[in-house]
Amino acid sequence: MFLSREKFCYVFYDEKLGYVKERTKNVNAAMTANRIVVLLVFVSGIAVAVIGTLLSQYIRGLSDHNYHHVFIPLPSESVLNVYDEVHLDVALPRSQLEIENSATSTAEALTSLHLALEMKLLGKQKKAIKLFQHAVALAPCHPDILNHYGEFLEYTQNDVIKANEYYVRALSYQPNHEGALINSQRTARVVEELDRRMLRRIDEKRNALSAIPDNNAALIRAKKEAYFQHIYHTVGIEGNTMNLAQTRAIVETRTAVVGKSIDEHNEILGLDAAMKYINATLVNRVGSISIKDILEIHTRVLGHVDPVQGGQFRRTQVYVGGHIPPGPGDIHYLMEEFASWLNSERAIRMHPVRYAALAHYKLVHIHPFSDGNGRTSRLLMNMILMQAGYPPVIIHKQHRHTYYENLQIANTGDVRPFVRFIAECTEQTLDLFLWATSEFSRQVPALSQETLFTEKRNTVILEDDFRNGATNTFDTD
Repeated sequence: MFLSREKFCYVFYDEKLGYVKERTKNVNAAMTANRIVVLLVFVSGIAVAVIGTLLSQYIRGLSDHNYHHVFIPLPSESVLNVYDEVHLDVALPRSQLEIENSATSTAEALTSLHLALEMKLLGKQKKAIKLFQHAVALAPCHPDILNHYGEFLEYTQNDVIKANEYYVRALSYQPNHEGALINSQRTARVVEELDRRMLRRIDEKRNALSAIPDNNAALIRAKKEAYFQHIYHTVGIEGNTMNLAQTRAIVETRTAVVGKSIDEHNEILGLDAAMKYINATLVNRVGSISIKDILEIHTRVLGHVDPVQGGQFRRTQVYVGGHIPPGPGDIHYLMEEFASWLNSERAIRMHPVRYAALAHYKLVHIHPFSDGNGRTSRLLMNMILMQAGYPPVIIHKQHRHTYYENLQIANTGDVRPFVRFIAECTEQTLDLFLWATSEFSRQVPALSQETLFTEKRNTVILEDDFRNGATNTFDTD
């Protein structure tokens, strides 16, 4: 027969039952007193807290007009302006900045616009273009200013492509703007025809490069040199300060460069590892591109810099280039959607340059990683291009501002300028390979020279909805 603890104790002290009862009575009385004391302390604490809160609110109300907090917390996402991946600029709330300055800036911008139009009529184009640019800088979202500047570029500068971009940008802010709508429709067909010509020209140059035998000594030398230059420029876009000779020495000898940070060394080693992985496994593979492939690339990009974050989707919100990417809770879904688009028949049937550029933009727009998004996106883009027989595109570090500017324009709804930029980089890379393998060449020209976009402006057409074989691998041998 089992006895409870209380019963067991009671039986054990049976001979001194009177003593136990008396002691129990005293203990019960003491416990009751303790409960009363605790209750009183708890009630007193609540009362003091309430009184203190009311008193602090009263004092704050009296002194709000002359008291300022030293510590300013980070404002909400809607008032953050980020112009670079590294630097975060915090804008003042709308009530303190936009309301006070917007009207003044718009008035000044319209004054500058009127002066620009006067200079245009007087034939003073240099003064006019400066005034137009000043007006756009003051009011970059004003549809009238954008439309007038587009007309100036079209009729006096003969830049139909850039003019069309400004017409489309004006419509993104005011879809029913009559002038911009007429101008956009008129110039659209001209731009589309120029796009087709450029794509045909790029394909002809790719075919010419593909006709060169793989064992051609000049081609092997050009591939090797382009490999180092690709690493140099793509890490340079992110702020790496290594020069081309230092980059090459790190890749070839794995020796440290005096005066350079560990992270700068590791960025180069990580990109080298990622490019070798693509060259060995992905370029010649037939089949779909998976999320796992993208994660494997990113693992190697950050493998030396931050192994913990390498190959992992971010778990925090980030702010990049005036664009607030999706929250971390949406990353998995968006990446699944992105992978479906990558492998869709509609995407695969696009021109390879357009397909690769859009893949780059879509991935960097999602910004799935805490770091290394740009490098991973450029590597994915080049993998697609190499699978189609193009050499890996080299984006000059000197053109990083144009690169980021076109990404920002794409975020406003017009991704065409970014695709055009990638197409121009593709054509220049092809030109470099063809020049390096020509009869009289002796070396690959230095990519640091300002040779891009100097002769003429070219375009690449996009599908309408975006307005709302042989391989050529990296070679280190």
